[in-house]
Amino acid sequence: MTTEKRSIRRRGIYLLPNLITTGALFSGFYAIISAMGGRFETAAIAIFVAMILDGLDGRVARLTNTQSEFGVQYDSLSDMVSFGVAPGLVMYLWAFFSLGKLGLFAAFVHTAGGALRLARFNTQVGTADKRYFQGLPSPAAAAVLAGFIWFCLDRGYNPESLSYIAVLLTMSTGLLMVSNFRYSSFKEIDLKGKVPFFVAISVMLSIAFIMAQPQTMLFLLFLAYAVSGPVITLVMRRRKRRMQANKP
Repeated sequence: MTTEKRSIRRRGIYLLPNLITTGALFSGFYAIISAMGGRFETAAIAIFVAMILDGLDGRVARLTNTQSEFGVQYDSLSDMVSFGVAPGLVMYLWAFFSLGKLGLFAAFVHTAGGALRLARFNTQVGTADKRYFQGLPSPAAAAVLAGFIWFCLDRGYNPESLSYIAVLLTMSTGLLMVSNFRYSSFKEIDLKGKVPFFVAISVMLSIAFIMAQPQTMLFLLFLAYAVSGPVITLVMRRRKRRMQANKP
């Protein structure tokens, strides 16, 4: 009598990376709750915490070989809350509440841009150029808005006097997320390789500047990254035109 060996497929999810994703999701949720209570500085910081955790979960999954389709989808849903809904709602409660429909529209543009950006990213995972993102990544877009709020609160600016600037910034981040501008993914940087000594010093000084004045430095850093997309795309198009013009 022969016995057949049957392999039993274990069902479940990997705990560690999804636990980090849950932390990112909670940070986005906490940002909304904080804004509803008028604690806008806490809300801005919570969005940055969500951004850090969002950067960790994928790396932890790759290091521990615990990638899964469930993790990918769960991460996208977490990103939608933390970087789509939360920044738009926090900005609305901080600066748009008195603008009526205009403020509602601006907040929705960012939220919808985040949803479309994530949907497009998920459909292009296997075909996109790993060196670049198409459109402004949703965490960076959220960081621009959170950094702007944190910067203005630190300077004591009245949000009502900046409401139209905030509208322009919020709509810009939403549109940049669904644009075709290319943004560097920094994936070509080899963190395991050796670098010159001055590079290490530059990194240390950059971290020191950010830690000394995070309200200003984080906003300027992510604002510069948001602007870099159109610049990179324009430079690449001009270079391509010159190469085509020089062909015999």
